[in-house]
Amino acid sequence: MIDRIQAMRTFMRIVDTHSFTKAAQALDMPRASATTLVQSLEALLGTQLLVRTTRRVSVTPEGAAYYEHCAQILAEIDEMDANLRQTGSLASGRLRVEMPAAIANAIVLPALDDFHARHPQIDLAIGVSRRAVDLVGEAVDCSIQLGDLPDSALAARRLGVLEHVTCASLAYLERHGTPQTLDDLAHHTAVNGLSPASGRAVDFAFDVDGAAASVKVDGFVHVADDIAYLTCGLQGYGLIQPARLVAQPYLARGELREVLPRWKPLPTPVSVAFVKTPRVSPRVRVFVDWLAALFDDASQVNRDLSRVRQLLGDWQLA
Repeated sequence: MIDRIQAMRTFMRIVDTHSFTKAAQALDMPRASATTLVQSLEALLGTQLLVRTTRRVSVTPEGAAYYEHCAQILAEIDEMDANLRQTGSLASGRLRVEMPAAIANAIVLPALDDFHARHPQIDLAIGVSRRAVDLVGEAVDCSIQLGDLPDSALAARRLGVLEHVTCASLAYLERHGTPQTLDDLAHHTAVNGLSPASGRAVDFAFDVDGAAASVKVDGFVHVADDIAYLTCGLQGYGLIQPARLVAQPYLARGELREVLPRWKPLPTPVSVAFVKTPRVSPRVRVFVDWLAALFDDASQVNRDLSRVRQLLGDWQLA
């Protein structure tokens, strides 16, 4: 009878090292034993997990999917063992997270040293994209999502909102002028951001006297990535509405200039979604709690910046 857990650990180590020999050495077992375990696992599953050549070991598509499930299962086993040894207060294991680039680069990644200091036993695997993620099918533990979440079997926690700013590069404004009203947008060009859900261009959205107003602004370039969207704006390809936290360094340096400040863009809700289970994994729980605190801090920074901008505006009008 195959030791399923040992076989899974061996398979994962082979994938990580691309070598049966290195994996066997790391696991302190004969190379022949590692080979036998993987062969038995493939026979049990009825599919090939690895491709062996004389120079390298690579993983098949089926093996890559199986690797992700093994990582989740083994992390939960290790966590359960730790709890039984009464050391479960330390959350541990591999945590797979997906998040948009704007959130990753402006908020999460710069603060990861704090999370690691608090939870050194958690190994983070972070994917950066705005695509729709199948948490169960892709063995992803949690996903930071923008916008209103559809009804689903997922649990979610609201983290806050992402403020946006309407802006453009100085080069664009010198060529095309600065819009003074929303009607002026009909004579301007935008960098069109694409919705990850529909693949369609997203209209500019404003708060007009407490009501939402959408304005379609034509453009010659459409992008689905947050960083590409900002880059196109910096290159002068059109007006943009990026997250203020992402745009702030460029606004401060004068590379971007805010326009239409009387009409604020609509903020975007930000939530973290995870699989709804009777008992949430400790590593997911501590990461979600940390995210909530992190967004509280970011929101405070936003409020302080807004107050400074308001004071500067009042001073200029005085």
